Amino acid sequence: MASNYDLLVDLHDVIYQEPKDKAVLIKRVLSPDSDRVVSFIAKEFNDSWASEAKAGLYKPNPTCFIAVKDETVIGFACYDATAKGFFGPLGVSEKARGLGIGGTLVQRSLLAMKEDGYAYAIIGGVSERTKPFYDKVCNGVMAIPNSRKVYLRLIRNIKR
Repeated sequence: MASNYDLLVDLHDVIYQEPKDKAVLIKRVLSPDSDRVVSFIAKEFNDSWASEAKAGLYKPNPTCFIAVKDETVIGFACYDATAKGFFGPLGVSEKARGLGIGGTLVQRSLLAMKEDGYAYAIIGGVSERTKPFYDKVCNGVMAIPNSRKVYLRLIRNIKR
């Protein structure tokens, strides 16, 4: 299997679990908070993910969820950002990792996709390092052979 590939998730198998820490709220982003979320993503992760998230944030019904604790954004997850039917990106601040927040964000986003009428979701660009995480939080994910074609449109991948 390639070092990065896409996964397929059956949305009828998604089980949502509330965050273990009851002080953590998972909520769909409201438009006035969009710039704050973009800043969080750029600072904690990278500009590429911040740009990708903008596609989900700047919709009338944003396709981006955040984890908030004490009025501070500590994680995010988006769908329909890179392409329709795709989940991602996803990130949790370093200080909040290991608390199940990432899994909760994935599950909440996948449930929203199901509510939007999708039967399946694609998790794009998964590495060998992150695949066990998705195996744990999504029932029955499977690798899509010869995938990642959507990423060929990235500037760095354009060949003459």
